[in-house]
Amino acid sequence: MIPLNNRLKTVARYIQHERLADIGSDHAYLPLYALENNLIRSAIAGEVVAGPFEAAVQNVKKYNASSSIDVRLGNGLEVIKPGEVDVITICGMGGPLIADIITTGKDKLSNHPRLVLQSNIHTEAVRRALVSLGYEIIAEEIMKEKKHTYEIIVAEYATEKVEYTQKALKFGPILLQNKNEVFIEKWNREYQHLIKVLSAIEHDPVHAQKHEQLKEEISLLKEVLGYVD
Repeated sequence: MIPLNNRLKTVARYIQHERLADIGSDHAYLPLYALENNLIRSAIAGEVVAGPFEAAVQNVKKYNASSSIDVRLGNGLEVIKPGEVDVITICGMGGPLIADIITTGKDKLSNHPRLVLQSNIHTEAVRRALVSLGYEIIAEEIMKEKKHTYEIIVAEYATEKVEYTQKALKFGPILLQNKNEVFIEKWNREYQHLIKVLSAIEHDPVHAQKHEQLKEEISLLKEVLGYVD
């Protein structure tokens, strides 16, 4: 049985495809799990760092999956050819890095594979990148594991251009409809942090512009969290 944490098991729930590309695959646990549970027929495990690449190669051999999982060394979507896969997972990275990977490698998305993207921070960057690529967010989850908060975005190519409000891009169009405990905790923490920063610069004319920006951000957070003056 392939060992997999709850974060990646949640990601795996959105994989029911023929051929997976897992970018930044680390030890290749996600493709191995997906294969073991008949979620895919085959996979490409992409890794840019030599150590995790070798670990992935050894794991694939260990679980006798070499005929189904191809471990490739390379950066981002460089490891796949256009049309080679129908679902791509990118997990355990910051939002800006994930956004850069999918925009830089957009020529590899010509057949419009599903994208399942799990960011550790700054998920807004991922949503903005998806919009620029013509994708629509069809599912979102926010979860906590070992004191860390993670957001998962599932996106499909849209037949018509999709537009999201600034609020939806920041907080998530689907997460906004279902503000669970983790969502509230995350954004309340951000709210408390901004209140402290605002208090520290409130009477400093040098930070007048920053002061106004913070007030706008705090106002938006109060609205989202349902806080009343």
